[in-house]
Amino acid sequence: MIKKTVANVREACEGIADGMTFMLGGFGLCGIPENIISELVRRNIQDITCISNNAGVDDFGLGLLLKKHQIKKMISSYVGENAEFERQMLSGEMEVELIPQGTLAQRCEAARSGIPAFFTPAGYGTEVAEGKETRDFKGKMHVMEKAFEADFSFIKAWKGDEAGNLIFKGTARNFNPVMCGAGKITVAEVEELVPAGELDPNQIHIPGIFVQRIFQGEKYEKRIEQLTVRKRN
Repeated sequence: MIKKTVANVREACEGIADGMTFMLGGFGLCGIPENIISELVRRNIQDITCISNNAGVDDFGLGLLLKKHQIKKMISSYVGENAEFERQMLSGEMEVELIPQGTLAQRCEAARSGIPAFFTPAGYGTEVAEGKETRDFKGKMHVMEKAFEADFSFIKAWKGDEAGNLIFKGTARNFNPVMCGAGKITVAEVEELVPAGELDPNQIHIPGIFVQRIFQGEKYEKRIEQLTVRKRN
């Protein structure tokens, strides 16, 4: 068995450099690789291209990278609750590529599967399709989308083992599974790291073949992006 464990987040992020493209799992603040994002901030990596569903909020998650102007380009589905993301996009300080959410997921999946491109009807007739090949399938027009090319995929899982097998919890499963194996190197941070053989094979969501490095993270905050509560009577 090949052990994929590394001692900590600093060792897990060895090899990252300015100008790289990173995939980051999560949806809003749910299932984001908190420890890895903090390490990117600490190292002050510049000119990053981030592939992520959105940038969360201003003072947490990818918002921390935006605050320090470390992100050169965001490839996302929407601006979300991040006012700084919106400001940098509208001011032209940061390049933004907004794409349909399903297309974002499939471009990750295509990269993981070794499929260079695919056709989808999403975005045809809009700015999304500008400059791209289109084709008719059974009377319906489709747009060709290419697989992402990322240097690293940064993943957050609930539990993992030394061989890199992963289990996600609840909605944190979101974009994390399709990004596993989609980058040249996949790094997974987990809340609980166990010896190989302890996980029930029937419960594993992602096999270790898609993961190159795994470590146990610390001090997860698990914030709520937008708290909605009922008023007291």
